[in-house]
Amino acid sequence: MSTTASVALNYWPDSACARAFWGQQELPPYQELLADTSAWLAPRAGDRWLDLGCGCGKLTEALWNKSRGALKEIVGLDCAADNAAAFQGLRGRAQLPNGDETIRFVHADFSSGLRRWESGRFDGIVSGLAIQYAEFYSQKLGKWTTEAYDRLLADVYRLLREGGTFVFSVNVPEPSFGKVALYSVWGAFEARRVVRYAERAFRMWRYGAWLKREARSGRFHYLPLPTVTRKLMDAGFVDVEHRLSFAGQAYLIRCHKPMARVVVRKQPQATMRNERSIFASPVAARTNGLLATTAS
Repeated sequence: MSTTASVALNYWPDSACARAFWGQQELPPYQELLADTSAWLAPRAGDRWLDLGCGCGKLTEALWNKSRGALKEIVGLDCAADNAAAFQGLRGRAQLPNGDETIRFVHADFSSGLRRWESGRFDGIVSGLAIQYAEFYSQKLGKWTTEAYDRLLADVYRLLREGGTFVFSVNVPEPSFGKVALYSVWGAFEARRVVRYAERAFRMWRYGAWLKREARSGRFHYLPLPTVTRKLMDAGFVDVEHRLSFAGQAYLIRCHKPMARVVVRKQPQATMRNERSIFASPVAARTNGLLATTAS
């Protein structure tokens, strides 16, 4: 790997970073985003869901609670191994017996892709402020590119069943983490937890400075909304909708993998041949992924 990529700081796998983000989950902007994301989730009994960049599992817990414990599987994936402990606590709150894998944690970096699962495995995929950190350094070009980001969107599309839902959030371009921290401090006065809130707001501001610096280098991806929408449509997603959240510093986006379209061609009229009526025999065929009816 080039010198530029090899010396790049990476706080994500660190225990201190993981636990700092645990604490930030109770700050008002994060609570706003969690509530907005949960409102767009519609898990059904028997569904399988994947939580990308799950952190301590707040969205996983929201899925479990919203389904009333009726999901078949929820997998949380994150590059910080410390989050396994948070998932153990989540499993306890869900009152799952030992050995039950309904809620489980996978330690992995989605920048390397999601090849471990077969196509159509999940009914839904959710992600909170995470996919924008899929990173890839091109030695050929000598710079960071969006290759891992684009590959991740393609993997998400592949892993969803037809009709499956993708709900995720990403930061706006040049996000103001200072504004997020300020909103958090105001929340501290309302909650009368000034010192604790101030400490967590400062941690968010400190990590935010690193994230914005790396985003300017092209390593991370705070992309304009039209760019994100185009990438989703290029991957095959439809029905893209969005709203602002996180103190106005994040886009919340929902889209779907389309159902396979069935095209049935009109039956040909009967023709006369040697004074006999001849009808075309319909044969089902799939062409370019579409089911069509052809005449033999």
